[in-house]
Amino acid sequence: QVQVVESGGGLVQPGGSLRLSCAASGRIFNIYAMGWYRQAPGKQRELVATITSGGTSNYADSVKGRFTISKDNARNTVYLQIDSLKLEDTAVYYCKADLQMRIGGTRYDFWGQGTQVTVSS
Repeated sequence: QVQVVESGGGLVQPGGSLRLSCAASGRIFNIYAMGWYRQAPGKQRELVATITSGGTSNYADSVKGRFTISKDNARNTVYLQIDSLKLEDTAVYYCKADLQMRIGGTRYDFWGQGTQVTVSS
């Protein structure tokens, strides 16, 4: 019914940059917010950044000043520009969409499958 697909991960050296993309598609009436989360090996999934349909963004303290979240409402797409990458940014990055599938319907969270970001020299 709803698909959330991330792309843009890869292997990058410390100090490098990446741009992640996430597109939501399918039976979507309204998207309230989209966001990025990450999970490093042996750790819990954590919030990276979120952005509402109105453009309000929120960042984890660990990424402020290095990561930038943006969106394209017309394309139901959210981006994460990652700069000044550090070794500790290595993780699987997941996208989440908070949305309704129909008018007056329940809000649901839909998750993507994740994209691997590896920072290594």
